Amino acid sequence: MTLFPWAYFSPTQHAVKLHTLLDLRGQIPTFIRITPARVHDVNMLDQLTPEPGAFYIMDRGYLNFERLYRWTLHGAFFVTRARNNFRFRRLVSHPVDKNTGVQCDQTISLQWFYSAKGYPAHLRRIRFWDVQREKRLVFLTNNFALPAHVIAELYRRRWHVELFFKWIKQHLRIKAFYGTSENAVKTQVWIAVCSYLLVAIVRKRLNLPLNLYTMLQILSISLFEKTPINQAFSLNDFLSHASGLPKQLELLDF
Repeated sequence: MTLFPWAYFSPTQHAVKLHTLLDLRGQIPTFIRITPARVHDVNMLDQLTPEPGAFYIMDRGYLNFERLYRWTLHGAFFVTRARNNFRFRRLVSHPVDKNTGVQCDQTISLQWFYSAKGYPAHLRRIRFWDVQREKRLVFLTNNFALPAHVIAELYRRRWHVELFFKWIKQHLRIKAFYGTSENAVKTQVWIAVCSYLLVAIVRKRLNLPLNLYTMLQILSISLFEKTPINQAFSLNDFLSHASGLPKQLELLDF
C-alpha cells in the first residue's frame, strides 16, 4: 500500500489536502482523509491501523521515527526516502549486485538523539541509482528479508498513487471548484472520489476490458437510459450508439 498527500486549492484560498492510502494490488483507495492544507502529513500515521505483514510505501513527508517504530512493533513494514540531512551510523554492509542499480545495502542505527530515542531498533539503508531519472535515491526500510532491488521496485510503484490523483483531476473535473466554501470544496472532492470508485468496482466485477475513461464516456451519454449494465458497457453497442449521433455540420463546403 502507498500513502500520499495531494493538495487542492479553491479560488477563495480555501485549501484542502487529500491523504490517500492506495492498495497497489487493485489501485483502489483503502483510506482517504480530507484535511485543511495546514495539517501535517505525519498526523495521518496516527489515524491508520497498520496490518501485520503489510508493506507501506510513503513519501518523506510521513517520515517520523517514533510513529514508524510503533508500526514496526505491530509487525508492519515500511519503505520511505531518507532526508538529505539524515545522520546514521553504519553497522553492516551487505553485498549488492550493482547491475540492478543498487549501490549499497547497509544495516544502520540512528545517530541523532531524538531520532534514536524514537526508533531504537536497526534500520536498513539502500542507495539506488535511478537510470531513467538519472537520480540517486536513498531508501529506509525495516524489512531485512527482501532483496535490495525489490525494495527499490516497491518504492517505484508509489507513482501509481500520483497517476490516480492525475486521473481524477483530468477526468472528474477537479481542475476548478464550483463552490467557494470549505464544505463545497470537500463535497466536490468526495463526489469525484466516489465516482472513481464506483466505476473501478464495476470494471473489476464485470471483468471489463475497457479503461476507466472510456467507461465514463459511455456513462455520460447513457446515464438516464434504462439499459442493463452489461449491455451499456458493450463496446459494440457504444460504437453503434455513438455513430448514430447527429454529425457536426460543416462550416465550409469545398
